[in-house]
Amino acid sequence: MKRYTIFVITENFIGILNRITIIFTRRGINIDALTASESSVKGVHRITIEVTATEDTVIHLTKQIEKIVDVINAFYHQDEGVVYQEIALYKIPVARLDAGLEKIIRQHHAKIIAAEPEFVVLELSGHKEQTQELLEILKGYGLLEFARSGRVAVARRMLTLEKILT
Repeated sequence: MKRYTIFVITENFIGILNRITIIFTRRGINIDALTASESSVKGVHRITIEVTATEDTVIHLTKQIEKIVDVINAFYHQDEGVVYQEIALYKIPVARLDAGLEKIIRQHHAKIIAAEPEFVVLELSGHKEQTQELLEILKGYGLLEFARSGRVAVARRMLTLEKILT
């Protein structure tokens, strides 16, 4: 099994996300990450789904998704075919900030995006393995809270959204 990114191009209709996730649920396939956002074209949205499965399974999923009336297009790529990142936020007690933690923050290319009297919030964008590595380290510094986005991705091949829509 490999990791795949499925891209769904759709208009923003109520219930579209539910109809898409039902396709996965009926087949007993877990969605590793899911991100929905506006696209560069007004009125058109993109849903990015990360899944670990066989290629045959992903082909069937993509075909089923394309059958949904409100879906304009659906396609997939293996990890090598996409450029992707995730964003992670880490809240740690300000009392734990010291030279050692500062060094860790710099080594991981994280940045402080908020400083409050009781805590600071760090931000790191990267692949899941990178954000997970920093998470494990920060647990030793009294990590208060952690959140990670789903995969945000674009295809490596030169295909614009405008070409997909025509």
